[in-house]
Amino acid sequence: MYWLPFALLTAIALSTADALSKRALKDTDELVIVWVREGYALPFLAIALYFVPAPYLDSTFWASVGALIPLEALSLILYVKAIRLSPLSLTIPFMALSPVFIIFTAFVMLGEVPSRGGVAGVALITIGAYMLNSSASKTGLLGPVKAIVKEKGSLLMIAVALIYSVTSTLGKVAVQHSDPVFFGAFYPFTLTAVLTVYTISKGKFGSVFKKPATFLPIGLCTAIMILSHFVAISLTQVAYMISVKRTSLIFSVLYGKLLFHEINIRERLLGSLIMLAGVVLIVLF
Repeated sequence: MYWLPFALLTAIALSTADALSKRALKDTDELVIVWVREGYALPFLAIALYFVPAPYLDSTFWASVGALIPLEALSLILYVKAIRLSPLSLTIPFMALSPVFIIFTAFVMLGEVPSRGGVAGVALITIGAYMLNSSASKTGLLGPVKAIVKEKGSLLMIAVALIYSVTSTLGKVAVQHSDPVFFGAFYPFTLTAVLTVYTISKGKFGSVFKKPATFLPIGLCTAIMILSHFVAISLTQVAYMISVKRTSLIFSVLYGKLLFHEINIRERLLGSLIMLAGVVLIVLF
């Protein structure tokens, strides 16, 4: 069970990075925070990378990384925009949709039929998503669904979940052709290089150094999340690790209440718990 503390640390670090990012977004450009989440993690990751031997990196590894970069950059931009536009408790829980998209993608493209646990998991995630806005049912049975559509941040996070259903597969290929801990420490450098070019092209790069006291904790949390994620994966099955990592949904809802005084927390917490149960069913069964 050595992997469990690392998996929990991943969840806490991820939700903390999200909360710190949302707070920083009050007076900072979105693109700056996108860069900060990766760029400010690099000094911490560089220390880890120094102690990790570099494996042989074949053409499959580089092809996977090449396909990952544009998708990861897009998803990160949408992710930061989502947490700026909408409450954490109404955006982060929709990351639970990633395994649902993976099931449907596998069915359409590969003809893979989901297990009973997978079907039950999809049902629970759907119910949980409905419960996130259950108070809107006062306007009719479709009220919660309409509430999701009206919440721009929720829609953006659903798009992120869809992209992650693709990048998770590409990332798995890259890890198989390298090393879990090495990839976790190395990949952000490549992503940051691309984000740097994009940030410079938008004339925003100078702003990434203006608030180091605000930005460094975000980078530290991101670095901890990345390293603990890949350490946990190296110690146990991916399915177990991802199940625990998704408890970040719960931590984000709690941060929404404690730091941003978001409303309707009980229904959102209940919805997140139901969605988390659905994720566990999908990844374990």
